[in-house]
Amino acid sequence: MAKNGEDTLDLIKMALNKREEDYLSPLAVLSSKCLRRGYEEGRDLSYRQDFATDADRILHSLAYTRYIDKTQVFYLIENDHITHRVLHVQLVSKIARTIGRFLGLNEDLIEAISLGHDIGHTPFGHDGEKFLSELCMEREIGHFLHNVQSVQFLDKVERKGKGWNLSLQTLDGILCHDGEIHNQSLSPQRMKDFDKLEQEIAIKKNNPATKLMPMTLEGCVVRIADTISYIGRDIEDAIRLNIIKREDLPGECVEILGNTNGTITYNLVTDVIKNSFQNISIAFSPEVSQALKKIKAFNMERIYLNPEIKKHMSLIKKLFRVLFEKYIFDIEKENRQSAISTSFLKDMSKDYTDNHKKEEIVRDFIAGMTDQYFLRQCPEDMRPVPEIR
Repeated sequence: MAKNGEDTLDLIKMALNKREEDYLSPLAVLSSKCLRRGYEEGRDLSYRQDFATDADRILHSLAYTRYIDKTQVFYLIENDHITHRVLHVQLVSKIARTIGRFLGLNEDLIEAISLGHDIGHTPFGHDGEKFLSELCMEREIGHFLHNVQSVQFLDKVERKGKGWNLSLQTLDGILCHDGEIHNQSLSPQRMKDFDKLEQEIAIKKNNPATKLMPMTLEGCVVRIADTISYIGRDIEDAIRLNIIKREDLPGECVEILGNTNGTITYNLVTDVIKNSFQNISIAFSPEVSQALKKIKAFNMERIYLNPEIKKHMSLIKKLFRVLFEKYIFDIEKENRQSAISTSFLKDMSKDYTDNHKKEEIVRDFIAGMTDQYFLRQCPEDMRPVPEIR
């Protein structure tokens, strides 16, 4: 008989950990095997399992809140039914957890990686990422990549520079998600530690083409779910905005995957489960992988690089430079009225300010902005006008 409520909660946690040992795949990461840095914030993790704690911390982060107004693909378009970053992240989480459940993997770890994987995305999506990277390279602080920045936010910026002390497995999955790279099969590179995480971050910032692989099957699932979640959804958004027509989709891809987001997602998820069950890798069948590769190429040409959705690109690029240079100047002149002082650096830990160059501080501030906050910081006469569709 438990002596008190606290003992009862401890027993429940032990029972949950035992249930994982009994029912999860031998290839899954048990919550009891979570790797976390030694320090804690004045308390232990209580009765919650470790990866569930990671998911909660990410969900309650300020950076997660800002997902609500971050571009997924289409920016400066007023339409309540196109996908924003917050919905994409939720879709990744749902799809990845569905796959993970059928494969007997740790759904808490999958959820944590999914929720955090795009935390580092700039305003205005991949275009913003490219513009900010160019500025970072000019200032010799390395390439800017949203997956690296996601770890930076959660580990070094959140909670006024203290970070959330997330697990190695969660941070590794976030760093290695690389959803734009096409792989038929993903096999985890196990046996990593926090030193390896820092090494991979440094290597990736120096050479963005470096291919990183998650250390867990759960991380591999999220990486594949990232692609599954956006490929059909972006098609539906493009059709809704009259950028493409459904009949434009490649016939050979439609025959295998379908021509709606629902059928494309279902067929991709089903294929992954069939080809990954009781396997040491997460994989598509060769036929489905080839069809997915072709439809990704179609999306790239007809949607992502379509001049119709790039009307404001040159102006947005200019505005990134305007703000970057303004905040560098404000830091150098110790302008306490600047937004970077009042909204970002106020009460920031000494550890953060002592260990980051002014260019890195500006990078972190701009990367964390929502689309609308970014525009509000720009000179009023330079702000683009959104198109209503």
